[in-house]
Amino acid sequence: MTGVLNRLRGQVRLRVECAFPERVLNLCGARDLAFWDLQWESGTTFTCRMSRGDYAALRRAAERLECQLTVLRGEGIPFFLRRFRHRQALVVGMVWCGLALFLGSFFIWDFKIEGNKTIPEERILRSLESCGVRIGSFGLTLDGEDIRNHVLLEIPELSWVAVNVSGCRANVQVRERVNPPELLDERTPTNVIARRAGFVLEVRDWNGIAAVLPGSAVTEGQLLISGVEDLETLGARVTAGMGSVQARTWYSLTTTIPLTGAQKQYTGREKTALSLVFGKHRIKFFSNSSIEGEEYDKIIQRTPLSLLGVPLPVTVVTETYRFYETEEAALNTAGVERLGEQILTQQLESMVAPYGTISSTLCTSRQRGNALEVTLAAECVEEIAQTVPILTEEPGGSP
Repeated sequence: MTGVLNRLRGQVRLRVECAFPERVLNLCGARDLAFWDLQWESGTTFTCRMSRGDYAALRRAAERLECQLTVLRGEGIPFFLRRFRHRQALVVGMVWCGLALFLGSFFIWDFKIEGNKTIPEERILRSLESCGVRIGSFGLTLDGEDIRNHVLLEIPELSWVAVNVSGCRANVQVRERVNPPELLDERTPTNVIARRAGFVLEVRDWNGIAAVLPGSAVTEGQLLISGVEDLETLGARVTAGMGSVQARTWYSLTTTIPLTGAQKQYTGREKTALSLVFGKHRIKFFSNSSIEGEEYDKIIQRTPLSLLGVPLPVTVVTETYRFYETEEAALNTAGVERLGEQILTQQLESMVAPYGTISSTLCTSRQRGNALEVTLAAECVEEIAQTVPILTEEPGGSP
């Protein structure tokens, strides 16, 4: 802490040359003049550091000691500012810049949203903007409770919202609402049938009578758990059949992909453009008129600026254009097969994910003319139980 204060007030590094240097040290002790970083260069010369005030006092007191004091360099803010005493415009610009950064730290220039999984960030930002929280908003006047109530009313899928302002950034934390499980109505007579064909691995009948056993092969639509119970002497009782049936299932998916197509051939020419973004304002340092009508890939990199860990309301945007030409060419068969397998795997996952998992897959392909037919065979373990109502006749109704 003392070192920081000395640099704020200013300190000097000096060389002391004297026939009896110990007299200078004794004088400093007697006058309570602080020095540090003492280094001997010879028996009559040493260097040390002192504050500006103590150095001035030592220089006046050392006139009678016949010693030579030489300032090697000045350190700290006063000496730094002295360099600009003849550059008033620069000093004024630095002061205005510092003032602008200081005042700008009270405004919001960036948002960071956490906790959202299914709700897009754009929707949350639009809701915040509708209640006055946007780029350039004054952070000290935000009412967290009003913001929370407004966002929760506009986005009912959220159960909790908190907005915390840290410097120029607003950290928005949200929690999505978890929908309660659908309650089963035990008053409605139902059967449980097979949603798709498979090999039964496990049967759990929560209500009703199991119609199949583990190890059975079932077809799509086959009865798995019956909601009709035979009470022998009392007849039959209709109830809500409920349960879970795990089965091994099989899928076979096919897609056809052409073996020729347009391919990118990069020319090696690249163009990089820079721009500065202040909130919603953008300053471009380039003109894109020279690339109109050309084909290119555009790569955007955003670098938020910060000062001593405090985010600034400035973002450097780097845009890189990679130019290419397209030409019709024969595609690699192995690459086409991998692409087909990727497409079919994504399709399979979307079909199986709500009910179970994929155990194994096998991808095969064969060429048909100028196209490749890719087939994906898969074995899965999934829930095949599907509840359907039992149609009963009303009393007095026609058969």
